[in-house]
Amino acid sequence: MSGFDDTFAYVIGIERGYVVDDGGPTMWGITQAVARECGFQGDMHDLTLDQAKQIAKTKYWDVFHCDDFDPRIGQQVFDAAYNGGHPVLWLQQCTGATPDGQFGPATLAAVKAANVDRLIAKFDAYRLLYMCGLDVWPSYSKGWARRIANNILAGESP
Repeated sequence: MSGFDDTFAYVIGIERGYVVDDGGPTMWGITQAVARECGFQGDMHDLTLDQAKQIAKTKYWDVFHCDDFDPRIGQQVFDAAYNGGHPVLWLQQCTGATPDGQFGPATLAAVKAANVDRLIAKFDAYRLLYMCGLDVWPSYSKGWARRIANNILAGESP
């Protein structure tokens, strides 16, 4: 992955189009609640890929400072934010930064100083542990495990 466009294309390959799940009506992985929060008021079937991309950039890429990381880490953080969870807390737990869930200069410095491969492995381990504790794990476990396994493979050093 080399930046937002590549990462978004990767995640859209997982998310695809319209579904209704526990999060309600969802298009391109954007829930109706998130779409409304970002100003989209139409039927979720009508949310275009370009609109989803703009929402994703604002809500899941920029907010989590993904341009400031190695692109492989940015991809992991973006996917975790897009799919739900606590990516800042997991970054902090992986790097020894104070685990307060708030992104700041200390977290950024810790991430930049970390070994990328080790950080990705630990990040995805924390993500899996979190997901396993969710009540909906039995319904979504295969898809989530497959998603995270593919993320680990996509984040490997060449």
